[in-house]
Amino acid sequence: MHLCRGDAAGDHKCLQLEQEHLRELESQRRHLTHLLVMEQNRGARVSDVCVRRLNRTLINQIKKQIEQLDLLIKQHIEQSAELSAKAAKLTAITGVGARTAALLLAQMPELGRLNRREVAALVGVAPFNRDSGRMRATRTIYGGRRPVRHGLYMAALVAARHNPILRAFYQRLRTAGKPAKVALTATMRKLLIVLNSALKSDLSYA
Repeated sequence: MHLCRGDAAGDHKCLQLEQEHLRELESQRRHLTHLLVMEQNRGARVSDVCVRRLNRTLINQIKKQIEQLDLLIKQHIEQSAELSAKAAKLTAITGVGARTAALLLAQMPELGRLNRREVAALVGVAPFNRDSGRMRATRTIYGGRRPVRHGLYMAALVAARHNPILRAFYQRLRTAGKPAKVALTATMRKLLIVLNSALKSDLSYA
C-alpha cells in the first residue's frame, strides 16, 4: 500500500488499513449470506411463475457476488504477510477452515493479544454467574460479538467431531452428564482459547 513507509509507524498504519479492508469484505459477505437465506426461504413460498423466476435470478446473482467476495478475501489475506501468517496458524487447528479464519481476522483483531478471560468475554462465551444468595442458577453466556460467536459455534461443531483434543474434551463433558449444548459451549470456549494462544506463539496445536 502506498501509505507504508517501511518503519514501525508505517507498518502499523498498513496493518490497520489491511484490517479495515478485510473487515469490510467479510461484513459484506455475511450480509449477502443472510440475504441469500432470506431469498431462498421466500422463494420456497412463492407460487407465481414470474416472481419465482425473478427470485431464482436474484439468488444466482447473490451467489456470484459471494464467490467474488470469497476470492477477494482470499487474495487480500494472501497479499498481507501479517494476515497470511495468522491465517496459517489458525487453519492449522483442526476444525478451523479458511472461512472461520477470515472471520476471526476481520472481526477480532485483538485475538492473540488478550488473556483467556478477556478473549472469552469479548466473544461472549464466558459463563455468566446468575447466583443470588443461596440460589445457584444455571451459568449462561451472553453479549459479545455475535458474528464471531456464530462462526466459532460452527467451528466447534466440526472440532468436537474431528479434532482429537477437543473431541476428547467434549466427550468427557458429555460422559460427566453435561447437556450437549453446555458441552458444546465449553468446547467453543476452549477452541477460542487455543486460537488465541496460537497467535501468541509458534506452538503447534491439534
